[in-house]
Amino acid sequence: MSIGNSPEDDRPSIGRALQQARIAAGLTVEEVSSSTRVRIPIVHAIEEDDFSRCGGDVYARGHIRNIARAVGIDPEPLVERYDGDHGGRPAPTPAAPLFEAERIRSEPRRPNWTAAMVAAIVAVIGFVGFTLFNGGDDKPSNTAQVAEGSKPDKTAAKPTTTKPADPPAVPSESAIAAAPRDKVTVKLGASQGKSWISVKDHNGRLLFDGLLLEGESKTFQDKERIDLVLGNAGAIELFVNGKKLQDRFEPGQVERLTYTKGDPEVG
Repeated sequence: MSIGNSPEDDRPSIGRALQQARIAAGLTVEEVSSSTRVRIPIVHAIEEDDFSRCGGDVYARGHIRNIARAVGIDPEPLVERYDGDHGGRPAPTPAAPLFEAERIRSEPRRPNWTAAMVAAIVAVIGFVGFTLFNGGDDKPSNTAQVAEGSKPDKTAAKPTTTKPADPPAVPSESAIAAAPRDKVTVKLGASQGKSWISVKDHNGRLLFDGLLLEGESKTFQDKERIDLVLGNAGAIELFVNGKKLQDRFEPGQVERLTYTKGDPEVG
């Protein structure tokens, strides 16, 4: 069902507001779908204020939030407008049935604890009986000798620990500073907010496509060329082949950039 604006409200509709923000950010529907995992037909339907394909109010609210964040606008006013147009915020799921299910499942475990306690008591009684039986023998006890001789071997009895294999190396700050000349190395850091980014190698293979949140950074290498699309270039710091670029982009500005082994000049 399509939702229009009321006569007294000259603000754009939810779908129109999302569409205008997407166009202003220089993003296609396909790029928004890729970064939010919302299918392309549903993105088109939402931009036309048709929420019937979302599968319910809970999913519709989630799609609105994800798309709004991807195009760089505050999702809360749009979600509030959706709630107002669809009977208010969905009621939370009652917790009582879940609690009852957990309580019922836990009851069969009680006999297992009893069995474990009985087995432990039997083991202790058996150990004590075995010790008393060996203690009454007049012959020298080998048990004591073993016990005394085992003291120096306590460290040998400990399980050996194997150092886990190191994860695949990601170029660090020092590695970036000493970037190899036979490759192109690009580091992106979100220092002034978040930004949607897309990264491809010289063959057009997609290396990354999604949101880079504030405080996060990612580094990419290729033997020939790296192509970038920055949805909010003003939030990104760029390091190319070990050098920080001094160009400052405007917030919300969309940039399409290419870097090669001979940069930091833009290709």
